[in-house]
Amino acid sequence: MAQENAVLVGNKPIMNYVLACLTLFHQGAKEVSVKARGRAISKAVDIVEIVRNRFLTNVKIKNVEIGTEQITTQDGRTINTSTISIVLVKGK
Repeated sequence: MAQENAVLVGNKPIMNYVLACLTLFHQGAKEVSVKARGRAISKAVDIVEIVRNRFLTNVKIKNVEIGTEQITTQDGRTINTSTISIVLVKGK
């Protein structure tokens, strides 16, 4: 899947990311990946559920991947951060 069809979840309001997903689907994307890490994981799940239940009822969850990334902080420590990637696919 092309990287440009990824929505990276951060600190913006949830509806900004929902709109980004809807825009990608309306531009013809067959799949959209919603990616988040750390505290944004619950926001990513909310985004996927809002897209599926309120806006595009023909969108299904194709794949969910969870993992851990090692991040080096500014003071040189290495910490583990949880990650999630939820792939949505447009159905018929």
